[in-house]
Formats: sequence, C-alpha cells, structure tokens
Amino acid sequence: MPNGIWSDNLRIGITAILQNRVAPAEKLHALILAESAISVMGEKWLINQVNSPDAREPIPANRCLLLVLESSRVEIAVLLNDMAYLKYEASKSSSFNVDSILSKQRTLAIAFSLIEKIIKLVANMGADEGELIDENTFTKVIHGLNETIGVVLEYLQDSKEHGEKKGDDLLASVRVVGSYLAETPVACKEKFQELLPFMLSIEGNDEPSPFFSVCFLLPMLCQTTMKAEGCQVLASFGGDKAVVECLIKMINTHSYKVEDTDSVFLACDTIMNLLLKKEKLPLSLKEPIYVNLLRTLACWAENSNDPTVTMMASSICSLILDHSSEEALLGYPNFNHSDLHSLCRLIVKSLASNEMDMVDEARADLDLQEIISSGFSRWSHCFPYIKGTVERELGYHM
Repeated sequence: MPNGIWSDNLRIGITAILQNRVAPAEKLHALILAESAISVMGEKWLINQVNSPDAREPIPANRCLLLVLESSRVEIAVLLNDMAYLKYEASKSSSFNVDSILSKQRTLAIAFSLIEKIIKLVANMGADEGELIDENTFTKVIHGLNETIGVVLEYLQDSKEHGEKKGDDLLASVRVVGSYLAETPVACKEKFQELLPFMLSIEGNDEPSPFFSVCFLLPMLCQTTMKAEGCQVLASFGGDKAVVECLIKMINTHSYKVEDTDSVFLACDTIMNLLLKKEKLPLSLKEPIYVNLLRTLACWAENSNDPTVTMMASSICSLILDHSSEEALLGYPNFNHSDLHSLCRLIVKSLASNEMDMVDEARADLDLQEIISSGFSRWSHCFPYIKGTVERELGYHM
C-alpha cells in the first residue's frame, strides 16, 4: 500500500476516534498512533486534507490538528493534577501510588511529545511557502498552547513549593516549556521568570546534577539574553553559572570533540550575550567556574579545525580576561602554565585568522574579530606571556 494511502487512512481513523465518545484507553491508543505517525511522516501529517470514502464532504484540513491538540491538552491537565495529588497528598508509602505515577508519566510523555510536535509545526509556518493553516486555526492553536504551558508551569510551581526538584516528569515539563518559549519568549513571561531559578535546578531521575534542564532552556535563554532585561533576570540569581557549567560539561563529555554543536553554540551565544553586558550585571568573573571555562574553551578550540569554534572560544575568553591577570590565573589550583600556553595559542590563532574564515554569517555579524582584538588591547599588559608571544609571532604591538 502506498505511503499516502495508509497514512491518510490512519489520520481518518484517528480523527474519527478523537471526535467521538470512546473509552479513555481508546483515545490514548489514538494519541500513541498519532505520535508515531508524526515521527514517521513529519508534522505536516496533522494538516493534510483527505476525503473519507464514506463522507459526504471532505474532512477539514485542520480537524486532526485541533483534535490532537485538544486531546493532548486534556490528558496533560488531568495527568498533572493526578500526579500532583499522588506525589504530595496521597500516602507515599503505597506501592500502588508509585506504579500509578510511573504509568501516568508514560502517558504524559506521549502527550508532551505531541504538544512539542505541534509547537514545531507552528514554528515552521514562517519557513514554508504559503500558509499551512488559516489564521483562525492558528489563533486556536496558540491559545491552546498558551493554556497548556500555563498548566505545566503551575505543576512546576507546585513542585517547587513542595521542595521537589528531581524527576523525569519535571524534566519533561521543563522541556515542553522550553520548546514553546523558544518560539514565543513573551508568553507567560512573569511566571516563567519567577520559576526560572527552580527550572534550572531540576534533575532527571538518573542525573547527579542539573544538566538536561539547562540544555532544554538554552534556545529560549539565548533569545532572552539578547536584551538587557533577560540578562539581568538570568544573572540576578547566578543563572549564568548554570549555563557555564552546562557548556563545560557538553564539551568535556565528548573529550573536546563536540557532537551537539547546536546546543554548544547556543550556550556560547548566551554566555556571550551576558559578557557583552557585564558592566550592568552582577557577574563575578573571577570565580573558579570562569577559570575552568577558560581552560575548557582553550582545549576545545585546540582540538578543532572549525574557525567558528576558534573565534567563538577566543571571544568569550577575551571578555573574561578583562577581569583577570596572568598572576591571578596562575594562582588558581586548577590552572597551570600548560593551560596558559593553550590559552595563548588560542589568542594567537584567532588574531591571525581572517574574518572571512567565518562560516556562519549570523555569528560574523557579532564582529568577533573586533571583540578579540579590542580585548587584547585592553588586557594584554596584564598577561605578559600572551602579549610577548603575540608580538613575537604576529608583530602585533600595542
């Protein structure tokens, strides 16, 4: 059977189930099938118009989308309410509660996945030629997503009040919130800013420390820190350190050969946004974590042939070096002459690079070359080893 036929028939069947009164288990099975179909066929599967063989009129193109959205929203609201009760109100000694929570978490994962796929569908509308959905449908979808994200934030608020910050359900909640706010940063703005410190502290069941929660929020943080207000919110509670720790872990996990470059550059851009506005922020760049970042970035660039890596790493290092000195760095127990040499090689390499080597025009617009060269002119007198090497190898005098 051709792909178009079976996928169309599947959509017709799922639509029929979701729009009729059926048992909850049947609706759940329909949502599971919808999630699998979208994973195979892509998000546009939700809005392809088809004719049912026994229908007098074509099924509206938006019906499957709206039914899947509404059914997922209902599941999420009910599941989060039930889980909050089982976790915080019912007896924790009951093994039934544990099994019930695990079962609900599995169902929640399906509903969250569908919401994320709908978010992706809406986000891709601007990239496609023509309108995928009409304005009325778009408004309904956005309204539904706003309400659902609000429900998820309330669940996170409840968890915060109960001192609960570990759990895959909480991590999944952060992920879906991050996915949506990356596309609409102004949605639920006040509530999100209030919960941001807590969200950055959330750990999955098997995590020893927060990591994935920060990763899930990076696209949104990268956008919000482009403005001074976003930087102030993040820096006000030390959120910059969470991003720095995340970046260090991403790079070190792969022995400086990073595979998930998108997340790494999102973290770099977020840190860059903060550093460029550091005069107005409560950043403490002399803390050990920033010294560790210098070491990590120097090693990352040393093991990469990508000029973008060199320029980004050097730019961040240059902005941090504004607040240190060679003597101060060597005074840290985890920073030695070998680290200073690696840092020196990075600065030399970046100053010798031509701006035309940049392969990403978006980053070239930041004028990273200027950040590095102007930074060197400011702090070179505090780093005689780096200054001497640059002058000797490049004839770069200040």
